[in-house]
Amino acid sequence: MKKFFTLISLIAAAFAMESCLNENPNDIVSPYAFFKTKPQIRAALNGCYDPLNPIHDLRLYEGIEGTTDLASTDGSAQPDAKMDINPARPGAGAHVWEKSWQGIRYCLSTLAGIDRSPLPESDKSPYAVEVRILLSYYYYLLTCTFGDVPFYEDYVESEEDMLRIAKLGRMSAVTTRQTLIDELKLYVPTLPQVRTCDQEYNYCGAAMGWMMIAKMAAWNKDWDTVIYACEHLEDMYGDLNQYPYSDVCFRNKHTPESIFEINHEYEEGGIDYAPPSNLAISAIVLPFKTTNDPNGVFDGVPIPEVGENAVSYRPLKPTNYTKTTIFPSGAGDIRREYNLATSWHGVNFSTTWMGHKFWCFNVYRNRDSNNYKIFRYADALLLLAEAWCEKGNYTKSVDYLNRVRERAELAPYPFVGEVKLRGEIRDERARELFGEWGRKYDLVRWGIWYDQVRAYNLYSNVQANIRPCHEYYPIPDVQCQRTGRILSNPEYEKYNLTD
Repeated sequence: MKKFFTLISLIAAAFAMESCLNENPNDIVSPYAFFKTKPQIRAALNGCYDPLNPIHDLRLYEGIEGTTDLASTDGSAQPDAKMDINPARPGAGAHVWEKSWQGIRYCLSTLAGIDRSPLPESDKSPYAVEVRILLSYYYYLLTCTFGDVPFYEDYVESEEDMLRIAKLGRMSAVTTRQTLIDELKLYVPTLPQVRTCDQEYNYCGAAMGWMMIAKMAAWNKDWDTVIYACEHLEDMYGDLNQYPYSDVCFRNKHTPESIFEINHEYEEGGIDYAPPSNLAISAIVLPFKTTNDPNGVFDGVPIPEVGENAVSYRPLKPTNYTKTTIFPSGAGDIRREYNLATSWHGVNFSTTWMGHKFWCFNVYRNRDSNNYKIFRYADALLLLAEAWCEKGNYTKSVDYLNRVRERAELAPYPFVGEVKLRGEIRDERARELFGEWGRKYDLVRWGIWYDQVRAYNLYSNVQANIRPCHEYYPIPDVQCQRTGRILSNPEYEKYNLTD
């Protein structure tokens, strides 16, 4: 017999998760005895956001930003930073797998509850669309991280449901994304067409919905859909120059340009995330601080804004490629000082660190109170530049590229050919979106991750361990065992990394 949960247990633990695709169906939140009022629906929906915070932690950040051409963590003991990854030792992959499936189950249970709610359709429909947008983001994370994964959208109500789902193998990521795109294209237009900052409590609304369509379509190389979605964002957000680049600092929360952020601060009535853990990224984006230094001195330079109690682990550091090619000194790019730290208050560091765009001010130990920028408007403009380039309309492509360059106070890019334009758009994504939780995903999407990392990430352990199969994380071996090896990692088998 099903258990009927209280409001607190609904928000805190909508499922008692045993594993990614194996759980006790008796512990699933019932959609029958709840969802009778809008506050109840809101409470359940807020719970769908809960897995986002633990997913976006230090391990994943090192995996998708620290093992690229732009940054590395030379000396880090984290397996993700060293590319010491295989199915038995999946690093951040274990956590992303578990928490993403947890989020999916939260969403599907909430959708079932909303569907059965006695409230009028006009009252409950916007909540259902918001859940679908979150559902698409969890699947987006899974497909970006693992490639082909199982896909289902059914409410898990019985042991029979669970047995059926446990037998699902990998489904084409292209098909998964297209299914979600088709659904979102039906529902997102029904929402108020406003920026995320204009949403109550910055909930996921139309802006996030269009961005999810654009992101998944870009992976599928469906450039017409990328343009369709991003033009809706252009209608909402307008001229990029009205949004100062200084707003992109992680400590600036829910700024007008933002489309989606991972929140690290509770606001009553809003989205309540788990408190920051010891795996927050604040400790790896600061310059190095010696453990016996009682003052707020990092690499010999005081940073009073950070505070004397902050800690610094083995930090991420920009690669030489980032310092000399992406952000060359003297180029006049205003983004350089935010992304690269060579000095602070006129005092030089001994080397170049991650810039103050990422630093958390007034931090105690590593209690990161920053918001992590995941998607923002400039990203959409660069997707438009990429889409028009791939469609052969180089005039429009250059126009969107130059909108981003103009805010950065760079000279307009002159078109000289398709190949160079494509490369310039990719470099501009590096300049504009450095450190914003997506570089590896871009490189994999373009099919150049392995070559770029081999060429520019000189961390010795990365060079020793990296294999082409590492473009995607392996499905954790414990999950493969639980499905009777219906799930497997054939790409890792090619390199003898499955033992």
